[in-house]
Amino acid sequence: MRSGWIKGSLLAFAVAATLLYLGSIKREVHTHSEGLQKAHYNDSIRGNGMLKRMDKMETNINKLLDLMNKLEKEPVNQNNAEVKKEKKVVRKLYPNSYLFTKWGDELSEEEQKEAETLFQSYGYNAFLSDRLPLNREIPDTRPRSCAEKKYPEELPSISIVLIYLDEALSIIKRAVRSLIDKTPARLLKEIILVDDHSSNEDLKEKLDDYISSIHEERPGLVKKVRHSEQLGLTQARLSGWQIATGDVVAILDAHIEVHIQWAEPLLARIKEDRTVILTPVFDKVNYDDLTLTPYMAAADAFDWALWCMYESFRPEWYALKDDSQPGKSPSIMGILVADRKFFGEIGSLDGGMKIYGGENVELGIRVWLCGGSIEVIPCSKIAHIERAKKPYLLDFSKMVKRNALRVAEVWMDEYKYNVNIAWNLPLENHGIDIGDVSERKKLRERLNCKPFKWYLDNIYPQLDPLHNLLGYGALMNNVKSDLCIDQGPTPGNTPIIYGCHFYGPQHCYYRNDGQLYIGGIKSHKYNSNRCLVDSGTGVYPGLYECKTAKQKKFNMLWDFKQDGPIQNRATKRCLEIVMADHGYYTLVVQQCTGQTWKIQYVIKDQSMLGRAETAR
Repeated sequence: MRSGWIKGSLLAFAVAATLLYLGSIKREVHTHSEGLQKAHYNDSIRGNGMLKRMDKMETNINKLLDLMNKLEKEPVNQNNAEVKKEKKVVRKLYPNSYLFTKWGDELSEEEQKEAETLFQSYGYNAFLSDRLPLNREIPDTRPRSCAEKKYPEELPSISIVLIYLDEALSIIKRAVRSLIDKTPARLLKEIILVDDHSSNEDLKEKLDDYISSIHEERPGLVKKVRHSEQLGLTQARLSGWQIATGDVVAILDAHIEVHIQWAEPLLARIKEDRTVILTPVFDKVNYDDLTLTPYMAAADAFDWALWCMYESFRPEWYALKDDSQPGKSPSIMGILVADRKFFGEIGSLDGGMKIYGGENVELGIRVWLCGGSIEVIPCSKIAHIERAKKPYLLDFSKMVKRNALRVAEVWMDEYKYNVNIAWNLPLENHGIDIGDVSERKKLRERLNCKPFKWYLDNIYPQLDPLHNLLGYGALMNNVKSDLCIDQGPTPGNTPIIYGCHFYGPQHCYYRNDGQLYIGGIKSHKYNSNRCLVDSGTGVYPGLYECKTAKQKKFNMLWDFKQDGPIQNRATKRCLEIVMADHGYYTLVVQQCTGQTWKIQYVIKDQSMLGRAETAR
């Protein structure tokens, strides 16, 4: 209908132009006929006759224009109705799904069902991925000066390992296509696909067909390894490294796309120093609409629980005032690039790690302690999908906890207690099987590695040992032992009493100076913990950053011994619970009535923490 309306409008315009042209001719004929009236009467009569015929033609054309204007209104109205029909709102089948928060308004109900099913399987928008070009362009997000850098023509060759478990086929195909298109052919030795026993049928014959099509272009470029059982991320990475033959090995996730000139800065840096292990800078690919969010370069770091995090580089990097320069990093994220042989010499990855978590932190600590270094390379960028959920486990905390304790036992010397405290475990006899670590301890001796204290002093001084603690864990009241102190709603400054669940909001830490932290303890010197305070007025305790409480001279010091009261040193009031009008217990500060408290773990032997403090 819209095309018909356009044609009608163009016709109307043509007719109007014709009328203008006829009007100009009429004026010319009229002028000419007046000049002929005296000399040529007959010619004048003919000219006037022409004017009459043209007047009649003009009248008829005007009638035609009026008719067209009337007819034109109907298609426009029909067209508007049609547009409204096209924009009819489709019922949202999954209003609470993260997938449809900002994507998918135009999908039919059948398409929504398909998209949501795939999203639940993969943790990202496989429906959209299947409809995007394999060689789609992504923006160049490198620091500006990176594009101007020149790299040696002679660089080491690279083997690229892509590890995966139940990825969407289009995601893997796009990763492979990206690597082929954006890695110089002279440098790309091979692409090794490591399948950690996926159940997805698409990753069998269909993936093999795609590999065959690649081999028509680059014979033998892609290799495929498939585990006969699920072994976890660490073993998948090891499987790829073990069959790699390039000078350098890059171990990547399969849900990535590389940026232009991603490999050259990595290879050039390793050519300069084979003992440096590198990581590119990740850009985030949103799991819902697969658009890219640029990330700035940052150090790869961790807390005492060995959860990974980003952190600022050391001040000397910023002093360079050149954001394209490599930055030293205390650890590494999951993606790494290393000289293949040096990676083996330094112990590759700890095969005793299970499923997921901790192996990258272990590598970072080991490399620094045993003769290598870790760097982030801002001129190398990789776009990485951050999944809404991961395929290995629903809850990674148990495995990360187990692996973190293994790292602590091998590498952290007298500081290993920090990992126990961070995971709210007893300092001894935690009851978690960390596997046999004897071979890793022998590796440490063979490599003549430095003590962990050197790492804290020279590589990661921001990591703050959790010293001077007398007790930690949940705090329970004797009046009702199934209730624990809780940090309460956040944001907010009022702790509460709540049913014991023993998770982070109920983790308390009592220091030997009288400070009582509630809701967790920070791992880094640049952070501030939250201290329990008694305002001196009112019945409710407060919870404030300890630095703020100290500056404002809040009453933040308490006396407490196991199975005794918690009493404020300044106000002499006690932390207790009372039955409120609404029928529930409430946490208050009041005149002491003899209520007592029990903390989950008491540190009886202060030397376990004191050795670390003395060593500092």
